[in-house]
Amino acid sequence: MQLSTIYEPVREDLVRVEDELGLVSKVEFPWLAELLGYSLKRGGKGIRPALTLLSGKLYHYHLNTLLPMATAVELLHVATLIHDDAIDKSPVRRGRPTLYKVWGEEKAVLLGDYLFAKAGELTATTQNLRVIKLFAHTLRTISTGELAQTFNAFNLGQTYQQYIHRISCKTAALFVLATESGAVLSGAPEASVKILNEYGYNLGIAFQIVDDILDFIGTEEEIGKPIGSDLAQGTLTLPARLLLERYPEDNPVKRLFQSRDRQENVKLAIELVRNSPIIEECYTVASDYCAKACRNLNQLPDNASRQSLIEIASYVIRRKR
Repeated sequence: MQLSTIYEPVREDLVRVEDELGLVSKVEFPWLAELLGYSLKRGGKGIRPALTLLSGKLYHYHLNTLLPMATAVELLHVATLIHDDAIDKSPVRRGRPTLYKVWGEEKAVLLGDYLFAKAGELTATTQNLRVIKLFAHTLRTISTGELAQTFNAFNLGQTYQQYIHRISCKTAALFVLATESGAVLSGAPEASVKILNEYGYNLGIAFQIVDDILDFIGTEEEIGKPIGSDLAQGTLTLPARLLLERYPEDNPVKRLFQSRDRQENVKLAIELVRNSPIIEECYTVASDYCAKACRNLNQLPDNASRQSLIEIASYVIRRKR
């Protein structure tokens, strides 16, 4: 099933989110408008704002607060990508040059900061203190995850628990912001807020694990960037961890992290992972997290939005980008 079909319960309002993102680019300074227009040009899946709206539609659908919140969630996501690209010095994302590549590190970092502030401003328009605090907590958590990744680059001693903690900070936290804010703004009962919080967390973990798989088995056309990019940056993902466990002595990941000889060792690591059961093992872990995400959804109202949340979990496992 395509995302466009899954999003059907909130399809029209996702178009409004697109309109709101367009308005963000309409500023009086031409140079800022150019940067914003480039960074907010759509090419993503829109899964995070969709989760906000779908979670909100389970109960009392107040679009006057859910629409700015969904837009804020997407802006926060875009800002993190811009900062990630600047930190990693990534030349390409979604099949086109990154903002960092076109305008340089300084402008990329400052524009990311601008989008963080704009996302916070939109969140504040909800006038919901709990959601405002959740936004601030999420921003802090994402920053913590980014710092953890930076400090642990090319570190072979990272544990599985450290890996899960890092991706929970960098990826799952934003999914939690999307689902929990939607629940809170719709006046959901506290038990339902908790269920949607857990759904967002586990879905986010699964989403990142699949991203990490695609870094080994995808194509540059599918994922919009060179394969093996994370490994080349010294990021120890689940497939790389399992490869280290399988070949503890003579291992291209070990050689890469110790010598920083990227080209040959990244290529060898990709070949070894592709020709082993590691990918299947990683998909099993991701599927388990998706199952955890959906295990309590039957306690939520039985409507089209709930079904869409279930279908998003299924989509996360089978996606190619």
